[in-house]
Amino acid sequence: MVIEIDEGSGFCFGVTRAIGKAEEELSNGKKLYCLGDIVHNGKECNRLQQLGLETIDHDTYNALHDANVLLRAHGEPPSTYRKAQENDIHIIDATCPVVLHLQERIRREYITDTEHRKQIVIFGKNGHAEVLGLVGQTDGTAIVIESPEEVERLDFTRDICLYSQTTKSLEGFRTIVEYIRGHISPDATFKYADTICRQVANRMPHIQEFASRHDVIFFVCGKKSSNGRVLFSQCLDVNPRSYMIDTAGEIDPDRLRNCVSIGICGATSTPKWLMEECKVRIQELLGSHE
Repeated sequence: MVIEIDEGSGFCFGVTRAIGKAEEELSNGKKLYCLGDIVHNGKECNRLQQLGLETIDHDTYNALHDANVLLRAHGEPPSTYRKAQENDIHIIDATCPVVLHLQERIRREYITDTEHRKQIVIFGKNGHAEVLGLVGQTDGTAIVIESPEEVERLDFTRDICLYSQTTKSLEGFRTIVEYIRGHISPDATFKYADTICRQVANRMPHIQEFASRHDVIFFVCGKKSSNGRVLFSQCLDVNPRSYMIDTAGEIDPDRLRNCVSIGICGATSTPKWLMEECKVRIQELLGSHE
């Protein structure tokens, strides 16, 4: 029996950096809050909680004073930074550099359009932490479209400037670009910026190749991970015996039947140690003693 963990799966750079900053602060014995889950993986959040990291929501954050707060890789809108100044909150900013650069681009686009004639459009998931931070750069005026089908509701008689949440699919973004190109009025302008993180986007073809090489795939992913749902769908496209699990305890022994090769992979929010736990569990279920 072959049991392989995908070397390309696991934390992306932004998540690794955020967790590293949290661990560094906690090692100094400081009380540390995190605004929202540091990563969309319950097991990793629990591990950091045991080290002393306390996850809070925005209501709790707004009531804090003279505290240390870590901003996760997803980023935050300008209002979060303003509140920190008002309440003497010390920010440990772990916003992913890719997300931070995108925020700055959108902010410049918004403030230079002094008459606000242009539609700033973001291809992303409504309510997602990163998207909230991006929309915040435009004082809440940016238009969010979640799928190529929603592009029809734009006003094609007005200028359009298109960006993307960093973890969306390249295929979906390109579909939107082509639709706008084909429908924009001759009197309006259209420009776009491909702001999808390649470290994330490049995982899609890689994970498809990985999933196709195994009889069974266990995709380890937290329930809240948007990136996880996208990558898991890529596995399912090439391997119908792909199963999403949150923990090793969810592995169904019946799914191990009639196979000689098992692959374990995950999202950008999945820790390597959790995939290792899943491998050990599979070995136990198979009676293997590697």
